[in-house]
Amino acid sequence: MKIEKNTAVTLHYKVMNTQGQLLEKNSGPLVYLHGGYGNIFPKIEDVLDDQIVGYQTIIELQPDEAFGLRDENLVQVISKSQFPPGVKVGGQLQGNSESGHPQTFTVMKIKGDQIMLDGNHPMAGKILRFSLTVQGIRAATEEEIAHGHVHGEHGHHH
Repeated sequence: MKIEKNTAVTLHYKVMNTQGQLLEKNSGPLVYLHGGYGNIFPKIEDVLDDQIVGYQTIIELQPDEAFGLRDENLVQVISKSQFPPGVKVGGQLQGNSESGHPQTFTVMKIKGDQIMLDGNHPMAGKILRFSLTVQGIRAATEEEIAHGHVHGEHGHHH
C-alpha cells in the first residue's frame, strides 16, 4: 500500500537543528491522517505522498514551513504577583492570547518581581531537519475521514 489521501500513516521521527543536534524524538509512533487535513506539516506530507512502508528521508523545513517565525510581540513581562507561588524558569503556563485564544507561555526569566513570558513555540524561528521512517500505512476508516484525524492507539481519542 502507498501513502495517499485518506490513509493513516504511522511514522517514527526525530527533529534536529541544522548542526544535527537532536531537539526532539518521538517516544512512540506518530499516526496521522494523510491528505491535507492539517495533521502534519504540508511539506512533509508532500514528500511522503506515494511512499511505502520502510521509506526513510530527512526533510529540512524553513521556519515558515514549520512552527513559524518568532514574534517578539508574544514576549511579555508581567508582575510576579499575578502568578501562583513556585513559578520557575522553563515552566509552561496556559493562558490566552490577546485575541482570547488558548496559548502556552514559557517562563523565560524571573528578575525581581517581574516574569518574562514567551508565547512563541520553542522551535519557532528555527530551521529544522526531520528524520522520518514510515512504519505503517492503512486505509482510514469513514469515521476518521469524517473527523479529519486518526482514532485509536497512537491517534486521537474521543
